[in-house]
Amino acid sequence: MAGHSHWAGIKHKKGKADKARSNLFSKLSREITIAAKLGDKNPDMNSRLRSAIQSARSSNMPKENIQRAIEKSQISNASNYESMRYEGFGPKKVAVIVETLTDNKNRTASNLRTIFQKNGGNLGTQGAASHNFQQLGVIKIDLTEATEDKILDLTINSGAIECFSNKHFHEIQCDMSEIYNVKKKLENTISNFLSTEIEWVPLNKIELLPVEKEEIINFLSILDDDDDVQNVYTNAKL
Repeated sequence: MAGHSHWAGIKHKKGKADKARSNLFSKLSREITIAAKLGDKNPDMNSRLRSAIQSARSSNMPKENIQRAIEKSQISNASNYESMRYEGFGPKKVAVIVETLTDNKNRTASNLRTIFQKNGGNLGTQGAASHNFQQLGVIKIDLTEATEDKILDLTINSGAIECFSNKHFHEIQCDMSEIYNVKKKLENTISNFLSTEIEWVPLNKIELLPVEKEEIINFLSILDDDDDVQNVYTNAKL
């Protein structure tokens, strides 16, 4: 799971450092719009929307952008977007899961297939890679909120199952059906959450040489830069 967390950390840093701000905000806005379209406009009553807004705030998206994305959900064509999952194997046969939000499945599939092939991988059928992962509730917390010892105590007392800390954030993992029950308990102590999401966490990690890690990180970054891609997961130990 450390590999998963480290890629998430790299991605988190990348989003704030060198990725085009407009591209990042576009993805976040799209998720907010779809979440609001498919459920209640009140984030307290819509867990997907609440999670999307939290992600936007952690990326410093202005409040007016968030509100505009919610209001955009009134437009009928927002319903044309679909959440799609693609699976395959990248360089060095690492398993990869790509979550997308797209209004054109053919375009998305074609783009992803090209990226996989150009980087020595192959896009497979659904289920080809996901057996290497489990879906868990993943709550990320700012490092300034608590020490590692405190995070461990909170994990135990909230009913979560595991916790990790890296140089980017604390991470608490729980059963995906319990994510918001755990979150509510954490809110008694924690005020600054970076994200609250259901993620694909690898069951086992693939060890790589330093030069191979760079190749995988480059491949994952190319995937993540595609406009239709929302999330990328791998079992590579990075």
